[in-house]
Amino acid sequence: MKPRHKRLALTAAGLAVLAVAAGLVLNAFRSNLVFFFTPTQVAAQEAPVGRHLRIGGLVQEGSLQRQADGVTVRFVVTDTAKAIPVLYTGILPDLFREGKGVVAQGKLGPDGVFRADQVLAKHDENYMPPEAADAVERAHKAVQESRKTLVEKP
Repeated sequence: MKPRHKRLALTAAGLAVLAVAAGLVLNAFRSNLVFFFTPTQVAAQEAPVGRHLRIGGLVQEGSLQRQADGVTVRFVVTDTAKAIPVLYTGILPDLFREGKGVVAQGKLGPDGVFRADQVLAKHDENYMPPEAADAVERAHKAVQESRKTLVEKP
């Protein structure tokens, strides 16, 4: 084999190894990617059913229900415009409270119930995840605009 052909074969083999490595990295990244959705987006069917995702907002007042087994809880996450029921089995964070910010990670079932495998609560009085804070603010503005429109109509 000529030296020119050896260099060409080594270059082709190096590019093939690089392509396989890039493919493996991208596949791992895609399988670990988790998107965030608001209850309004979930209600509008923008969230994929059966796929791992996060929802965030506020825990609706009076919605927390503990099951008899002691570790399963039901609660509702709202962005003040729409609400999504959540089912979680596990120990809730100490800072989890009704009326406070929360992000739940899990899967949305075909019945519309979000089955969480992880629940994150805010860590102090002033913190809410940026995505959840933006979602709550947008939903609040939308509700205010709709009320304003209803009042202005004769």
